[in-house]
Amino acid sequence: MGGISPIHWIIVALVVLVLFGGRGKLSGLLGDAGKGIRAFRDGLKDEGKSSAPTDAAAGKVEAPKEDTRA
Repeated sequence: MGGISPIHWIIVALVVLVLFGGRGKLSGLLGDAGKGIRAFRDGLKDEGKSSAPTDAAAGKVEAPKEDTRA
């Protein structure tokens, strides 16, 4: 009960492999996640601009005011 079982060693080995293995796999994963988040934010900004048109862009023209002086 007090020792480390083989499953614990496998988990530790996997964590070490992910953190330090190869050509920076962890930084590559985090970089891809950052790019995805950045693309998501840019998409939200673009959607907000296109879905809320201004009055001039919507073609709304203010009608001339009638002269009520008689």
